[in-house]
Amino acid sequence: MKAITAYLEQTQADYLETREPGGNRIAEAIRKIILDKELTEMDARTEALLYAAARRQHLVETVFPALKAGKLVLSDRYVDSSIVYQGVGRHIGEDAVAQMNVFATGGLIPDLTLYFDVAPAVGLQRIKKYRTNDEVDRLDTEPLAFHESVHQAYIKLAQREKERIITINANQPLENVVREALTQLGNKLPAFFTKDGF
Repeated sequence: MKAITAYLEQTQADYLETREPGGNRIAEAIRKIILDKELTEMDARTEALLYAAARRQHLVETVFPALKAGKLVLSDRYVDSSIVYQGVGRHIGEDAVAQMNVFATGGLIPDLTLYFDVAPAVGLQRIKKYRTNDEVDRLDTEPLAFHESVHQAYIKLAQREKERIITINANQPLENVVREALTQLGNKLPAFFTKDGF
């Protein structure tokens, strides 16, 4: 995300960078509850509902106004994350989580999703290496089997939705991942990304 926004800064594009859960005061407050490592007793459906609630507030207060103003919106995560983490990882069911999020989002679907595919064990090693203990959240502490089921669900989702979801191999060096991401953005969103300089 940092590399993409650095590129957009050079082009002076009108964009919004945001994240889920979070992106505004209420959604960030919900984020703290969802990711609190001390709240291990949280029910799976409660977790899914909290993500949907944070998403709704994020859209209404942050995303919808930006889209109305003609901005490019870059969001770190969206509905796909709930479908795989809560739908598959928490065994609620993909359809149940998808329906819940149609209600929360009013059916808003991204034009493009970049899925950075990394082996779960590698991803967990990166979390340990690059995040402080305060940055490690409740989902990060789940066992490897949980992350492997989420990983497989992401792969299947990306295969089902090839037109929208672009898979990028994130096991390679960072500069290669960035170059591939910018190239894919240039292919899909040429109004904002040209192939000059990457």
